Amino acid sequence: MKEIFLKIAERNGEPEIAGIEKAITEAAMGQRSIIEELLNREIFNEEEFLEGLAEELDITWEKDLKTINKRKLREVCSAQLALKHRLLPLSFGDGSELIEEEDPDDASNTLAGSETNGNEDLQENGAPAPPSGKMRLRIATYDPFNFLARQTASQMIDCPIEWSMASRTRILQGIQELYGVGADTFEQILAGRDLDMESLDVDRDEANVLDDDDEEASVVKFVNQIIREALEQRATDIHVEPLHDDLRIRYRIDGMLHDIAVPENIRALQSSVIARLKIMSKLDIAERRLPQDGRINLSLDDQQIDVRVATIPTVEGESVSLRLLNQEKFNLDRLGMIDHTRDRVEELLKMSNGIVLITGPTGSGKSTTLYTFLSELNKPETRIVTIEDPVENKLDGVMQIAVKPEIDLTFARGLRSILRGDPNIVMIGEMRDLETAEIAVRASLTGHLVFSTLHTNDSIGGISRLTDMGVEPFLVSASVRAFLAQRLVRRLCPSCKVPGEYPADYLESIGFPTNLEGQPSVAAEGGCERCRQSGYLGRLAIYEVCLVTPAIEDLIVTGASTAQIKEKAIEEGFITMREYGWQKVLSGDTTVEEVLAATTVELNVGGKKHVLST
Repeated sequence: MKEIFLKIAERNGEPEIAGIEKAITEAAMGQRSIIEELLNREIFNEEEFLEGLAEELDITWEKDLKTINKRKLREVCSAQLALKHRLLPLSFGDGSELIEEEDPDDASNTLAGSETNGNEDLQENGAPAPPSGKMRLRIATYDPFNFLARQTASQMIDCPIEWSMASRTRILQGIQELYGVGADTFEQILAGRDLDMESLDVDRDEANVLDDDDEEASVVKFVNQIIREALEQRATDIHVEPLHDDLRIRYRIDGMLHDIAVPENIRALQSSVIARLKIMSKLDIAERRLPQDGRINLSLDDQQIDVRVATIPTVEGESVSLRLLNQEKFNLDRLGMIDHTRDRVEELLKMSNGIVLITGPTGSGKSTTLYTFLSELNKPETRIVTIEDPVENKLDGVMQIAVKPEIDLTFARGLRSILRGDPNIVMIGEMRDLETAEIAVRASLTGHLVFSTLHTNDSIGGISRLTDMGVEPFLVSASVRAFLAQRLVRRLCPSCKVPGEYPADYLESIGFPTNLEGQPSVAAEGGCERCRQSGYLGRLAIYEVCLVTPAIEDLIVTGASTAQIKEKAIEEGFITMREYGWQKVLSGDTTVEEVLAATTVELNVGGKKHVLST
């Protein structure tokens, strides 16, 4: 076996003999799969290694893992078998040619022999297919040395098996697409092996530990698998949405919603799944008419995950939304600001008083930026107090207060009490009304540094937003030190991004700087396995910072328009969000399309400029 691995390594130019030998030894001592060990250590390129192994062992290599007649495959090969041993069934038939045929739940081609009269299959010519004993199941694996899997499959599947190989990543993706998240547990529940609703008792699972080692099939485990899969896919939100005849589950990944594969007939567990989520978040499971909000504290691999839960009653049943908040470390380096913006931010953080407002729509990363600023300022000699709705992340050494309207603990009332508590720095989750804004202004004028957020389209728009709320212009000019606006754009996958070619006249029309060094990159068509074939991996923020300088103070006091203030700010070095985005495009971090979609544009219609925001 070792000789085969070394031969493949030498052929691929990766002769890490010592690493290979060590992996084989440790896998044998730990009774683990040698293939898994080699892949986890990233000694080989996964695709090249496994394809070479298939060639050496004379096993068919699957370039396209297209599953044919999915419903039949799920019947022949159970989800338990596929998920436990990581086997992907590809086709089931007698070896006759494939024909174009509609599958009720599969738009792909099916085998000659879709089910018709009971269990009777038809060939292409309409004649009955050979008896089931002559049918064969083709299964793909990435570990040909997993003899336990082969033996188990032979015992559980009553027909000959044809084995082939494919990459681990593609097989695992294929299994999830075929069976759905938590399919093995779902299968056991419906089989009646564990319908004990006592497993939903809140007192038995107070810690909410996502542990896959529990072999017991239950709704608890099924829900845990859904949440665990979301965390592994870097999702920020989970949406459980009842439809007329289905229960749809969607993950928001990199700002985009994705339908996830779920087991068939998941609707049968709709009430149990929603009840479990409500119990975990300590909500009233009997109340289905009114919206409810709650929280879940999860533990995953010794990492604490905070989850905000919101239920919404709909005509088809309750919809549940979960916001996943990792208890992460915050620092300025992670924000990835360009030098010009970072210098301005660092100067702001050195100020002893004044208001710094972060603006942007919901989901633009304002809270992350706020927590980063507070983390930078969190020192033993500084007292920081926050009031938030809700507290999204817990910061050591920071006094954090959660708004509770039901007991009249509002932003304004909480802020008054905070100021009596001798803080140096105050953070207000959001300025929602005039009372809160006026108290914040007074706090800044009495020697406190105040951070807060506003919902506006750009930084300069924050000035008019405050005045519209009723704050006097002279108070705005005297108290506010800066407005910082931001948006989130998708980050290009570093593994598969490619240089982009754009017409010069197009770049000129959108204001792209053609005089700077660098070339725009684009997402590779079809992406790669690392980015789930999307071409993007993660998100980054683009910013604009408007400092309230003496010149801008004068304009605010005199009631100047937003356009006049913006013109003066540009004269003083203001960089718009779009210009900031162009720099991120030239550095290869994002694309022209992402920046255009996230920033304000000006359209020339009828000889007049109209500002639109997307």
